[in-house]
Amino acid sequence: MDERRLGILSGLAAYTMWGLFPLYFPLLEPAGGVEIVAHRIVWSLLFVALLLTVVRRWGLVRAAVADRRTVLVLAGASVLIAANWLIFVYGVNSGHVVETSLGYFINPLVSVLLGVVVFGERLRRLQWVAVGIAAVAVAVLTVDYGRPPWIALGLAASFGLYGLMKKVVRVEAAPGLFLETAVMTLPAIALLGFLHADGAGTFAGAGHALLLASSGIATAVPLLLFAAAARRIPLSTVGLLQYLTPLMQLSVGVFVYDEAMPPARLAGFAVVWVALAVFTADSLRHARAGTRRSIPEVVPAGL
Repeated sequence: MDERRLGILSGLAAYTMWGLFPLYFPLLEPAGGVEIVAHRIVWSLLFVALLLTVVRRWGLVRAAVADRRTVLVLAGASVLIAANWLIFVYGVNSGHVVETSLGYFINPLVSVLLGVVVFGERLRRLQWVAVGIAAVAVAVLTVDYGRPPWIALGLAASFGLYGLMKKVVRVEAAPGLFLETAVMTLPAIALLGFLHADGAGTFAGAGHALLLASSGIATAVPLLLFAAAARRIPLSTVGLLQYLTPLMQLSVGVFVYDEAMPPARLAGFAVVWVALAVFTADSLRHARAGTRRSIPEVVPAGL
């Protein structure tokens, strides 16, 4: 199999897994969002540690730990991705799957804005148009919901900031994920210990315990598949593939969980899609012209 085809298949597999997460996390109930995130942290650490041992990549971990700046940045990234996980799990398990999908639709545009604010990047005219259209969409959805779409905005902001952190340091996927989860592991273990001491923990029974433990694999595998895709296919192709995840999440929310999609909400999503169409068309046009350096970096969906 050629490298490009392998990269596309890896990307499709990663984004499909993330798209199915709204079907997976309700299976972990009655565990609450905080407990689920704590288990994701602990079991991800164990799974990635095993993987690093098998592929003999501990040297990369030691090299990253030796750089204080890298450790500090990854510590910040770990807090942001944990917040992203918590918001996502809360959104899914509280019946707001459609709103979580909105967060990942607008995430590329939020990342563009963060690039302007933090790195002083200059946007092309059509990129500004796309951002402006997205702002209109958020206003429309705010009117429809009767409140700002906080879950969507929280997901987009937390993952956008996480993406900036990952852009600052260059660490491979597995060593980076190990260090990120390692930072949060002791607090996660302490939290799980507190929950069980208080009688609120749900890690009991073989079936439920295995499901909670599987959250580590469900977290790590798509990230590693994404890393394999990003190394083999153009960034513009990865950018197109990433829309598969929120489309699947939106479909699950509407067709599986029967979440409401009134005309005003549908109009808001339609405006978001127009913004994404403008943004994607502009990015593809400049990618073909060989000006990739001005296209924002695409990072994993971080679910």
